[in-house]
Parts: sequence; structure tokens; C-alpha cells
Amino acid sequence: MVIRVYIASSSGSTAIKKKQQDVLGFLEANKIGFEEKDIAANEENRKWMRENVPENSRPATGYPLPPQIFNESQYRGDYDAFFEARENNAVYAFLGLAAPPGSKEAEVQAKQQA
Repeated sequence: MVIRVYIASSSGSTAIKKKQQDVLGFLEANKIGFEEKDIAANEENRKWMRENVPENSRPATGYPLPPQIFNESQYRGDYDAFFEARENNAVYAFLGLAAPPGSKEAEVQAKQQA
């Protein structure tokens, strides 16, 4: 399973840049493998991302903004969904991955199952 993060390398928005860096930095720090897909430099990436963000996750007007997160081709969410999962120690579940043994998330899951 490959986590794909759709980003815009040449975004004029500092908020978007900050959110992208937050997601990528977290994945790198936790050694979660991912592919960065640039929608600014690659029209195919932009088109694929726009077509695969579910209707109920799109903004009322305009297009979905990066970062958008997928596990293979399965949509997992945007920055806000990622941030909420991180705050709740549920990032691995959010990404559709098994939490590694010894992680906070694995401990929370073990307590919930007990």
C-alpha cells in the first residue's frame, strides 16, 4: 500500500504550503512511506486528484485544494481530516495502515479492544 499525498509545489498560498509541509513532515518523522504527487507541475496528477476526491469531500465552489491524501487510489482525506486523526492518535487508521507495535495509536487500540 502506498500513501499518495497530492501537493502543489508552486502554491502562492502560505497556508497551503504550511499544511502540505505539516503532512509530509509527519509522515517522514514517523517513517511512513509515501509518494508526493505534484499537481502544479503535472497536469495528469491534478486531473486524477480532482476526479478522485469524493463529491461529499469537495468544497461547495471550486476545486479541492492540496494536500489531499490517498492510500493507493482510495481517498483518505484532506488536511483537516489528517489533523483531526493526528490529534486523536489515529493517523494509521486514517491512512488505512496498521499501527506499529509500541506506538500511541497501537496502545489506544489495545485498550479499546480490552
